[in-house]
Amino acid sequence: MTTPAQTTPQALRDIAAAHPDEPALIDGATRLTWNELLDRVRVLARALIARDIAPGDRVAMWAPNTHHWVVAALAAHSVGAALVPLNTRYVAAEAADVLGRVDAKAIFVAGPFLGRDRAAELLAEAPKLGIGTVVVIPVEGEPTNASAAAAASRGDASSPSDANPATETESARITLPWAELIEQAATVTEAVGEERAAQVGPDDIADILFTSGTTGRSKGTLVAHRQALDVVRGWVECSTVRAGDRYLMIPPFFHNFGYKAGILACLVTGATIVPQATFDVPAALALIESAKITVLTGPPTIYQTILEHPRRAEHDLSSLRVAVTGAATVPVVLIERMRDELDFDVVVTAYGLSESAGFGTMCRPDDDAETIANTCGRPMAGFELRLDDTGEVLLRGPNVMLGYLDDPEATAEAIDAEGWLHTGDIGVVNERGYLKITDRLKDMYITGGFNVYPAEIEQTLARLDGVAESAVVGVPDTRMGEVGKAFVVRKPGSTLTVDEVIAYATTQLANFKVPRLVEFRDQLPYSAAGKVLKRELREEKS
Repeated sequence: MTTPAQTTPQALRDIAAAHPDEPALIDGATRLTWNELLDRVRVLARALIARDIAPGDRVAMWAPNTHHWVVAALAAHSVGAALVPLNTRYVAAEAADVLGRVDAKAIFVAGPFLGRDRAAELLAEAPKLGIGTVVVIPVEGEPTNASAAAAASRGDASSPSDANPATETESARITLPWAELIEQAATVTEAVGEERAAQVGPDDIADILFTSGTTGRSKGTLVAHRQALDVVRGWVECSTVRAGDRYLMIPPFFHNFGYKAGILACLVTGATIVPQATFDVPAALALIESAKITVLTGPPTIYQTILEHPRRAEHDLSSLRVAVTGAATVPVVLIERMRDELDFDVVVTAYGLSESAGFGTMCRPDDDAETIANTCGRPMAGFELRLDDTGEVLLRGPNVMLGYLDDPEATAEAIDAEGWLHTGDIGVVNERGYLKITDRLKDMYITGGFNVYPAEIEQTLARLDGVAESAVVGVPDTRMGEVGKAFVVRKPGSTLTVDEVIAYATTQLANFKVPRLVEFRDQLPYSAAGKVLKRELREEKS
């Protein structure tokens, strides 16, 4: 039996050899076979080599789901770089913080998209990050605006007044449109590009995804190529995704759900990648019908909104076969409706975290609705599962992260001497070995499929004039699963309002982190040990 590829460059070449003329990617007018996708990745990889991207460098992605993201990610891997996906909802300061910590040598960033020009924002926020290559990706047919980004970095009207005008020449050198980057591939031979791809090893870092912890500051999780591919093969086995499937990718590529359970799942099976830049229900319904979509994944809200859309019956959704959901409570009735009304053959839920390469446990295709709704499944991809004396969920196996970026102390806290990853989640395991998450040690809550860490929000609110202290908890929300509620104690004499708190948070945090509710208190409940009793706050009726 042939050993499966242990690096993504090799996996791409293997799948292109096995399914050369089968569709690999459909993104509007862009339609690529696996051979054509491989060709585009090879060209872009040579362009990155021309830009002096070396093995072990970090290449960031700050853009929505498009074919550019897929090509750029696989090209970064092909030159031996580690991929650093950035949340598209980040404000520029959040993105700059991550880019500085990984010492990114290049970033692919969306041009004008949904009212924002991230390239201009980034260069205005941090013109001295030292990134050698900023590639502006055109999105939704809008023109690439490299000039705006350059203007921001040289101190024009939209940038900080203290920006250095001397950076104009440097900005023009490092900021370039996608098409201009491609042209630079001509300076590097095909042989050099293939040699670089062949040098990528199974234990080389494939990606660094950032996830916050109890301290509130994000931490980068280091995952090797062999791990990324192994967990994906385990996911594919449980989900039944296969060659011939057409996979509508609504979860963002910056998340493990979109990147690993999406792009890489297709890479190891030959299923077709069909990205959607922003979730729009009518557009999704039309795409399911026209592209004959068979696989649909995402948080429960995606299926709920599709089921409730008034024009759903006007579309032929009979091609749908596989649904994978999770990241929030899944009602039994929703599982039943997905099977009965959307006619999915396979509906499964899963559990994982960035520290376990995005995966951990998963239901199986023949599980009943009660099991799928009320558990996260049983271990997959070589993971072991156990609970400690407090009920904390522990995972162990070859796919636990290599560690946190530049943080050996936090790594030692997360992974004990016996190799068990302490997840921070509380759970129970039934007699069949199926896990149910019942609470979170870290106070994290999930809104619309995104993890939110209260400590980060609390630290942000602490900088707002008039705030003495705050505590943020997740409270139930019909549409989003949970949303943030901030309990704020004002400083004496402060007249701070709810609108002012929310407005400030909006300027400092990605919108999914911004509390939707604010309640002022004279004091917060504390334990004898001096810790805020967040459980009491969560249990109060809003």
